[in-house]
Amino acid sequence: MNDNSDDPTKDEPRRRMVKPPEGGNLSGRHKGHTAVKTARFRTQSSAKWLERQLNDPYVQKAKAEGWRSRAAFKLIELDERFHFLKKGVRVVDLGCAPGGWVQVAIKRGASHVVGVDLLPVDPVPGADLLEADFTDPAIGLKLMELMGGKPDVVLSDLAHNTVGHKQTDHLKIMGLLELAGDFALDNLKPGGAFVAKAFQGGETEQLLLRLKLAFETVKHFKPKSSRAGSTEIYIVALGYKG
Repeated sequence: MNDNSDDPTKDEPRRRMVKPPEGGNLSGRHKGHTAVKTARFRTQSSAKWLERQLNDPYVQKAKAEGWRSRAAFKLIELDERFHFLKKGVRVVDLGCAPGGWVQVAIKRGASHVVGVDLLPVDPVPGADLLEADFTDPAIGLKLMELMGGKPDVVLSDLAHNTVGHKQTDHLKIMGLLELAGDFALDNLKPGGAFVAKAFQGGETEQLLLRLKLAFETVKHFKPKSSRAGSTEIYIVALGYKG
């Protein structure tokens, strides 16, 4: 599960990074465009990914401000638009590696965050983080045990490691989204919010219908910090009816 993947058809290298935000500045940002040559030990696709990272202003800004990934800015934009990370909320973060969304939730006033990912995540004060497979039914129970009660917000930045076959990858993406939706519907506190990564055309009509019946408001939103060529979009469901 990939916390900061922008493209459902391409895998990107994953990194474990830094401490929680302590401020910073952008004085270290690159000026101009940095090109990366393809070396014998580097594939053309990885060279393109590295070049994109080196020239991505959100990657540079994340490093300067102490966020663990550029995905932090997506959650910041989502919250500034929909205001679901209120002071004292309890949050479950599905697909939390490398921890950028966990950092944002705590920075914005969450009293407790529980996260899970297949990849290890460095500790974040105020959060309980599991290295586990969310698709294992026992993990949902473990998350709720760690939460100690119903969460106010369920976040999902889940994305499958892709196999390169469009139909197969599409089905996997839809499957993860539906599992995240099931978890939210089963566990959210009344009045709560569900925010999940999808891809254009990647959600099922059945899931959207269930969300529209269960929440006061269901919106789609693409943050500016999502890469322009990405089909990534977020579902924001607010006011869980219980």
